[in-house]
Amino acid sequence: MPTEATIAQVLVSKYADHLPLYRQTQIYARQGTELDRSTLADWVGHAAWHLRPLQERLLVRLKQLPRLFADETTAPVLDPGRGFTKTGQLWAYAADDRP
Repeated sequence: MPTEATIAQVLVSKYADHLPLYRQTQIYARQGTELDRSTLADWVGHAAWHLRPLQERLLVRLKQLPRLFADETTAPVLDPGRGFTKTGQLWAYAADDRP
């Protein structure tokens, strides 16, 4: 069973450091821990499920602001098993009340 710290490490590595899950499995294997990519993907999915209420509340708060700036950026995303990448979308929101 993973600890909260392990799941946090997997999420930070995946989303902040842009380290794909298959590379993370290789890193863990070098450290003597055999983890399948599907196991890490399952952990990511469960973490997303638990974080959903936080995301929903944040979105409600953002929509209440008088000014909100949004940016949509595309990025290549690995498509395991197909040998290609697909296009992923990232959204960033910012609020700034300065003149």
